Amino acid sequence: MAPTALTTGHVGLSVTDLDRSRDFYVRVFGFEVVAEGKEEGREFAFLGREGKLLVTLWQQAGAPFDKGASGLHHLSFQVDDIDQVRAAESELLELAVEFAYDGVVPHGEGAASGGIFFHDPDGIRLEIYAPTGAEGVPAPAGAAPTCGFF
Repeated sequence: MAPTALTTGHVGLSVTDLDRSRDFYVRVFGFEVVAEGKEEGREFAFLGREGKLLVTLWQQAGAPFDKGASGLHHLSFQVDDIDQVRAAESELLELAVEFAYDGVVPHGEGAASGGIFFHDPDGIRLEIYAPTGAEGVPAPAGAAPTCGFF
């Protein structure tokens, strides 16, 4: 029988440089470092907010993210409103992060929800979005889901 109460726990990401990735996720998302492992060959960082573990980073990757391989497609974070998306965008612009699209874009043509789509230091695809606030902006992928093809 399938579980009746199911929520996502945390997401684990393999990274090439733990210090660089930890600093990026702490700065962009305001995560706190919950725990770290510094033993050579077993480096990791547990990141969270308000006592809840959200993302784990594992220094296990030998190469950047490959969007052509099976596995993680993208990691998405919802915020309360579009102003928070724009604040995150400003922070990311300071870091010279690679964006998939210019500015806040809707999830699809005519959608109210939308956000920013970008890549972490290892090329992992990320999204920060709000449920409303992207009305009236043209969708970059037309009728296709914006988060599906970046």
